[in-house]
Amino acid sequence: MRLYEQKIWWKRLLFLIAIGIGIFSLWYTNTLVKKLAHEEEKKVLLWANATKALLKSEGDFNFLLDIIKDNESIPVILVDDEGKIVSNRNLDSSKANDDKYLLAQLVIMKEQHEPIKIVYDEKNNRNNYLYYKNSIILTQLKQYPYYQLSIIGIFILVSYLAFSSSRKAEQNQVWVGMSKETAHQLGTPISSLSAWINLLRETEKNHQEEMLLELENDVKRLERITERFSKIGSAPELKSELIGDVLSNSIAYLKPRTSEKVVFGLINDEPETTALMSIPLFEWVVENICKNAIDAMDGEGKIIMKVINEAEKVIIDISDTGKGISPSKFKTVFKPGFTTKKRGWGLGLSLVKRIIEDYHKGKIYVKESEANKKTTFRIELNA
Repeated sequence: MRLYEQKIWWKRLLFLIAIGIGIFSLWYTNTLVKKLAHEEEKKVLLWANATKALLKSEGDFNFLLDIIKDNESIPVILVDDEGKIVSNRNLDSSKANDDKYLLAQLVIMKEQHEPIKIVYDEKNNRNNYLYYKNSIILTQLKQYPYYQLSIIGIFILVSYLAFSSSRKAEQNQVWVGMSKETAHQLGTPISSLSAWINLLRETEKNHQEEMLLELENDVKRLERITERFSKIGSAPELKSELIGDVLSNSIAYLKPRTSEKVVFGLINDEPETTALMSIPLFEWVVENICKNAIDAMDGEGKIIMKVINEAEKVIIDISDTGKGISPSKFKTVFKPGFTTKKRGWGLGLSLVKRIIEDYHKGKIYVKESEANKKTTFRIELNA
């Protein structure tokens, strides 16, 4: 429940951040629009004053003409006292003589801005009026944040759907893989138990003691498997354990269940080295890595485990003489669903990573690998 609550809060937080980005984008663009509009208004006033001076035949004509010519972006229309259009600038040149088009543009200009009055004959009270509208750049700048937010919204929606679909596929892969792993883990002791039961039926009582011992071992194995799965999803209790003994027990379990062509070795110069761990889960890690190594070696080769004792951590290197792993796959091998086996589910190493990093607060990674020679997985645990 806590996990789902955290996910809901994270979604809410991301949604609020997205709203904040949108508000900031609108505010900043609006600030720029106001500044640009103010600059355009100043240009139009300058243009109007230059036009007024020309009409009154005052000042340097060339300079005034230069000011008028400098306006190449703001559409303007000059009308007289009777409302007739005298001239226009920066409108569609192909429609510059179309009265309907000019009148339509004049209506738009009247809606956007108050006209600038140009008095050119004070005695006779003769005036012209300069109308203008926002430049194309200013208009586009006003619309830009809405386009931007729309594109961001579509991108977020598509990304969410893609990641959601990917996450569901990964979850399905994990569930299928976990089911397969459960069946695989339980299959061996269950088959063994069935065989022992059939054999007991055919054996005299005085020869049954050894078989009962084997039955007991298989029952213990089932209990260990149950314990492993019960610890997945909950925080296990970590205890200080002799790492050499744990690895020796793992090798003792794997040896009789592996081809005689696979040689196991353990290098431990300091037998008293201890590490914080949950034995059932850590043995599961070792078994998964070794089983992958056996598959990579096609059932023939060496698996060497080496313990290195450092000040605050214990390092366990597990090396095999298998096919090797490409450097580009060093991180990918730990992802759910990644497998090179035809019938594999790609759950083993992802489970290993979860057990070491999430439950033991340690590290696991591919230390080195050379094609058809050597691959070393390194595990780092707290001493």
